[in-house]
Amino acid sequence: MLSSKKKLQLVTAFATLFLFALGIGCSGFFVDPVLTSIAVGPTATINQGATVQESAVGSYNDGSTKTLSSGVQWSSSDSTAATVTNAGLVTGTAPGSATITAAYQTTSGTSSITVSLGNVTALKITPQSSTVGVNAVSQPYFANATVAGDSTQVDVSPTATWTTSDPTNVTINVPSTTGVGVTFTGTVAETVTIQATYTSTTTLTATATLTIN
Repeated sequence: MLSSKKKLQLVTAFATLFLFALGIGCSGFFVDPVLTSIAVGPTATINQGATVQESAVGSYNDGSTKTLSSGVQWSSSDSTAATVTNAGLVTGTAPGSATITAAYQTTSGTSSITVSLGNVTALKITPQSSTVGVNAVSQPYFANATVAGDSTQVDVSPTATWTTSDPTNVTINVPSTTGVGVTFTGTVAETVTIQATYTSTTTLTATATLTIN
């Protein structure tokens, strides 16, 4: 027969062993959640010289989300258009667009920033009209902005918003760089109105025509 003291020692040993095993088992269930994606924002249009604060929100495999701060690596695809600090503050440096990337560990996310000229007082499309055959590419149209205090117009064609009066039959081809111009291709014979819209301190519009024959 085991003495009461021996029994107590065995019970204590089994209890200790049970708690140890329980601790190991529980630690296997409570693992750190895994980062699966990063949402970066806002996607914005800002004037040259203006700033916008970007944020990075991580989503995890347990359904939780968390705003990421320290450890995020920020970068810009085109620092001539927009720069970004280590804290995610974007500054518009010149008209154009840039992709802002936030990378954390092995995961990254992006947002888009468009930089517009500030203090634009007028917008004009050149040429005012042209003629092209059906299914032929038109000659380039340019959107030129007049900035207050500057006598030289600025080509803002890539960052303007272009529309036509017949979007069903007319394709708009917008370049990614200045100095190229926007072209159009029409599938039916008609005359369409072309419109360029540019957002600066205010929103400005300009129109021209394209005859397809």
